[in-house]
Amino acid sequence: MRKAKGFTLIEVLIVVALIAILTAIALPSYQDYVLRGKITEATSTLSELRIRAEKWFANNRTYVGFNQAVPGARYFAYDCNTPAVPTATTYTCQAVGVPAQGMNGFTYTIDDANTRTSTITVSGWNNSATCWVSKKGESC
Repeated sequence: MRKAKGFTLIEVLIVVALIAILTAIALPSYQDYVLRGKITEATSTLSELRIRAEKWFANNRTYVGFNQAVPGARYFAYDCNTPAVPTATTYTCQAVGVPAQGMNGFTYTIDDANTRTSTITVSGWNNSATCWVSKKGESC
């Protein structure tokens, strides 16, 4: 008798089904993990902008004229003139997600009082008026 070599169709279908199930579970978790990594750019850069603003104030005794460029920004666009132009005693810096990088709907801000806010319009994510939300479903 000759012994058959290889896999049967049933065995191949079972393996394909298992791979599909594992992919369906792992892919959303991986995508959330990638988003969290991109959010780190916004939170660290806004913290750096706050330090620059305080240094500007120490040197000029006003925030007027403060709007630092952010070289190398990839996932967010940064602006310290939006939503309001800096005054003598106040400023607000904002990081708005770049849609082409998959960050559409993410906006983070910081101001002169170190108030951190998150405005997120992505399903499953929460907004916060007191902190930067960095995980899906997280609240402060």
